[in-house]
Amino acid sequence: MNNYKINPEERSILEQLIYAEPFGNILEETGLQAGELRDNLINLINFGFIEAYETDNSHKTSPHFYDSDNLQNFTFRATSKGLVAI
Repeated sequence: MNNYKINPEERSILEQLIYAEPFGNILEETGLQAGELRDNLINLINFGFIEAYETDNSHKTSPHFYDSDNLQNFTFRATSKGLVAI
């Protein structure tokens, strides 16, 4: 897991997540299809490169408890590990 190399799409997503951004903004900024973005976000969450937050940004959502079928309801931000990967 420590040797995971991010792909160009994941790098593009991470570059958008220096500050917390909702799903829709990431979708618009990266130009990815919703399914592609969803898959890449799930990978980035699972490898600890980003964190998911409730839409109101009031608290972090554990990677084990975010709703992967409704990622449009979450906001995302790069972790320090994700920022180093850029």
